Amino acid sequence: MLIPASSTEYLHVPVTAPEGVDLSGAPVRIAVVAHRDNPATGEWRTAAWDGDEVVLLIGPGTGLVLTRGDYRVWVTVDPPGAENITRHAGHLGVT
Repeated sequence: MLIPASSTEYLHVPVTAPEGVDLSGAPVRIAVVAHRDNPATGEWRTAAWDGDEVVLLIGPGTGLVLTRGDYRVWVTVDPPGAENITRHAGHLGVT
């Protein structure tokens, strides 16, 4: 995905649950980082479900303003039970 730094819009991250598992009520967070390490605790932002996608409003006027550069997008879902699933979800370019 490629967006301009001046844009305020929702970042959409598709999430596919295992068959028979309903994640719609599970807490979910997104991290958008400019480094190659796993996100640090303070880099995670509370996100929301929109169907089978996780969304987070980013850009000017939000809690996550990004400058020009290349970013890695991560998502973490905390379903009921022992698992807390974290995945690298893709890349975001900001121009």
